[in-house]
Amino acid sequence: MASNGARIKVSREPRRQLNNRAAWITVDDGVTENACAVVDISPGGAKITTEVEFDVKDRLALTRLADHAKRSPCVVVWRRGKT
Repeated sequence: MASNGARIKVSREPRRQLNNRAAWITVDDGVTENACAVVDISPGGAKITTEVEFDVKDRLALTRLADHAKRSPCVVVWRRGKT
């Protein structure tokens, strides 16, 4: 295999941060709020778990800091049990 010395730059997805931090899921337009844990997170998504299984529609809001009012809107891509 011949090489002319040029390298091809491979674009990779940013690594997920593994942090397992406490957060809050808000559903029903802010009516229902449940505690959860963010298992890992990246610019493209997050994996969260809850202590109990509860009904989450296709959209929710995720708050990662207890004293922070900013909620990140999220779309549910998949779900399995408490994850």
